[in-house]
Amino acid sequence: MHIGFVGCGYVADYYMTTLKNHPELQLLGVYDINPERQQAFAKYHNVATYSSLEKILADDGLDIVVNLTNPDSHFDVSKRALEAGKHVYSEKPLAMDYDQAKALVELAQTKGLYLASAPCNFLSETAQTVWKAMRENVIGSVHLAYAELDGGLIPHMPYEKWVSQSGAPWNARDEFESGCTVEHAGYYLTWLTMLFGPAKSVTSFATVLMPDKGIELTRETPDFTSGCIEFHSGVVARMTNSIIADHNHTLTIFGDEGIITVEDGWYYHCKVYKKKRRMHTRLAEMPIIYDLLGYGPKKVTMLRNNNPNYKRRGRYQRIMDYSRGLAEIAKAIKDQRKSRLSANHALHITEITLALQHPEKMGCPRQIESTFEPIEPMEWAR
Repeated sequence: MHIGFVGCGYVADYYMTTLKNHPELQLLGVYDINPERQQAFAKYHNVATYSSLEKILADDGLDIVVNLTNPDSHFDVSKRALEAGKHVYSEKPLAMDYDQAKALVELAQTKGLYLASAPCNFLSETAQTVWKAMRENVIGSVHLAYAELDGGLIPHMPYEKWVSQSGAPWNARDEFESGCTVEHAGYYLTWLTMLFGPAKSVTSFATVLMPDKGIELTRETPDFTSGCIEFHSGVVARMTNSIIADHNHTLTIFGDEGIITVEDGWYYHCKVYKKKRRMHTRLAEMPIIYDLLGYGPKKVTMLRNNNPNYKRRGRYQRIMDYSRGLAEIAKAIKDQRKSRLSANHALHITEITLALQHPEKMGCPRQIESTFEPIEPMEWAR
């Protein structure tokens, strides 16, 4: 499957370094609106370039446009790619406006094209382990989940020194103006919707706690949000996003017979724990008993070993396989089947994300109007 990158910034290196995990994906070339950035990326990775967006969209041999531009450009680039007859895989979110995201989905459906959006970490060994454990009812009925996505006190960190492998700087302005919720919420929202199904409503609190982030910004965007997501299945999830609190990426799922905990859903090889619940016992007397799902006592199959394609190759690959989402839609196109990363699922994640970040615009509580088809487990995780 032939792909092309639009955007050669910070995140593009993560995609480039994980492409080697998926030899079925062939990168034909890259384009960036900044010629110097494009040239630095192409030289470092030894890849071809396109001279313009029009050139990459006019390439008849290219199947999928990978939209790695800044969030404010996602809608325009994806729309032009779909209009040119290309399948699209976009970095999150689909668009910064819900109606625009919905328009992209409708355009893709009209043209019979695949449209998908990052993140794809719900296809990871860790996420699939959690899902298998829940399907096997190892913690009983689930009623509640806590998802934490605190990034640490980023405004006080030396982010001006952060550069990618090919030398692209971390775009602090885009990150702060897009907002940590838009940037990060999807990493667990994709899990939660896979586990519990479509969301019914979102009730959120959002605010700017630290207006001065060390650089001049054109707009203020919440740097702290905390919201409750009610799912049609009856489960409620509380999600917190911030760049203020200490780093915390834990996910905790509460069942009536046990608790599942993941320390960091960004890591594809992260361990999954089950803790037994102790009823009518004083906290001081409560023994902490953890079963390591898939890695210790065989409460759940060791899914990582069952996936023949999983490999760890260096520090950039061991965090997340960014290109796994590309491989998923490429295989879906080839097999002419529904993708696990469907356009409707991407739209649903976008709506929830925007409801968490902008309750004053989206309504609070927000009655979620989008929905999606059930997601299939990975073949090696059934």
